[in-house]
Amino acid sequence: MQMFKALWAYRGFIFGSVRREFQAKYSNSLLGFAWTVINPLAMIAVYTLVFSQIMRAKLPGIDSQFAYSIYLCAGVLTWSFFSETVSRAQNVFLENANLLKKISFPRLCLPVIVVANASLNFSIIFGLFSIFLIISGSFPGIVYLAIFPVLLVQVLFSVGLGITLGVLNVFFRDVGQLFGVILQFWFWLTPVVYPINILPVSVSDAMRYNPMTNIITAYQKILVNGQWPDWASLLPVSVIAILLCFWAMHLFRKHAGEMVDEL
Repeated sequence: MQMFKALWAYRGFIFGSVRREFQAKYSNSLLGFAWTVINPLAMIAVYTLVFSQIMRAKLPGIDSQFAYSIYLCAGVLTWSFFSETVSRAQNVFLENANLLKKISFPRLCLPVIVVANASLNFSIIFGLFSIFLIISGSFPGIVYLAIFPVLLVQVLFSVGLGITLGVLNVFFRDVGQLFGVILQFWFWLTPVVYPINILPVSVSDAMRYNPMTNIITAYQKILVNGQWPDWASLLPVSVIAILLCFWAMHLFRKHAGEMVDEL
């Protein structure tokens, strides 16, 4: 509880940092904020044109020209959110070493700023994707609301993993390099670009032990099939995410003082 009170007391610092970082990305750009809209729109347009119109890719059992494009966007956008959050969180203490040494503030503000920035970027991109779903007649309806609990599980998992890696990376610099390699394999071991049901049963069953598999599959089921996710499959991931957050907080509190000396 004391930790949340400290974060609330420094909410101005957090919001100001998020605003400055967002503005800094486009400070010397002629189009400025417009690039936040142009980039995701271009990606959605390319995926739709290439896979729906040129390659005419189809998903098994789904008769829709946009099905694979939506499947791909659902996987890529949510994976990018996860990847950005964890990758930035694992380096956040190293990148802000001077700030940590010179200014006294709750160090947990830094991971919160990372998550807030990643969430802001994701909200803009996913909002545009949702507009595309409406325009293309592929909006899943009330089932769309199921995205929010799935998103909460993903954020908890990303935060727990990111802070854990961030603390370890201060003391063992190889952690960041190693995780970058792991993340590449992790992407292809998650059904982001291919349906899990095209794999042999033994392989697909093994992939269920990958926490991101059930999260990504839940998004795709909501957005592509217009169906409620399998909540039971998300229960183990939710437990892992919560335990990981508790472990990350324990690790952070235990080594917060040592981190500054190590930096």
